[in-house]
Amino acid sequence: MGKSEGWEIPAAEAVRVTPDTRVGDLDTNGTPGFAGGKSLGEKLLEERGAVLSDLQEKLFAHGRATNEHRSVLLVLQGMDTAGKGGVVRHVIGHVDPQGVDHASFGVPTPEEKRHHYLWRIRKALPRHGQLGVFDRSHYEDVLVVRVHDLVPRSEWEPRYDEINAFEKELVDSGTTVVKVAMFVSLDEQKARLAERLERRDKYWKYNPNDVTERGYWPQYQEAYQAMLDRTSTEHAPWHVVPCDRKWYSRLVVTELLIDALERLDLDWPAATFDVETEKRRLADS
Repeated sequence: MGKSEGWEIPAAEAVRVTPDTRVGDLDTNGTPGFAGGKSLGEKLLEERGAVLSDLQEKLFAHGRATNEHRSVLLVLQGMDTAGKGGVVRHVIGHVDPQGVDHASFGVPTPEEKRHHYLWRIRKALPRHGQLGVFDRSHYEDVLVVRVHDLVPRSEWEPRYDEINAFEKELVDSGTTVVKVAMFVSLDEQKARLAERLERRDKYWKYNPNDVTERGYWPQYQEAYQAMLDRTSTEHAPWHVVPCDRKWYSRLVVTELLIDALERLDLDWPAATFDVETEKRRLADS
């Protein structure tokens, strides 16, 4: 993908994880690769959202017209208030909802606990021609599980390699995996939680456990660092997105999805009927 307006470095390059990426050093208020401000970012979000919509429609049409499996899976992983829901509303909201398979993964249900941790993930994978969105994901099982010692280390440690193999399987079967790790600062998270307590229309989003989880911030940083180090691969790399500026994180995810869909290099399906004949039939009807 080349650079689009406002970008000094293409978004997919600017936020891609490198061996030098350190969670603790991340400027969560930064705008890596982007030279513009909020007004330009919000304008571009609408303009690039239209581009995303057209590309997603082409993917959906391809799925309707062919048996060749192609899909895109967006994995959104981040602490509470990082803006995962906002990305779903303001980025995925640009595309046709019938072409989206959305799943949100919270605490496993009793049935899910009876199965392998990837069981519920496999059930929610995007269908042929669909844009899949995971709000949280299989990475909960090397993040929350690790931080809170929900299972022994001997059980969660092998999951990094299992996840890499699982994602390689997805890619080999025709699914493009776009992984976004979303980070806010401790102060910004506090401000966003405080806003939820000040607004009646935000009470439903507030979870008292979010305050408890703030006490585990260092452990979560360690767990996220291990996640990036162990599971950012050539076939499914991680992208680290600063999220203190909501407009920036939403614009970045839009650009990442555009990049993924453009790399599929799909064309509109050919007609399965004689176009000229149908024009005449329609005119005569």
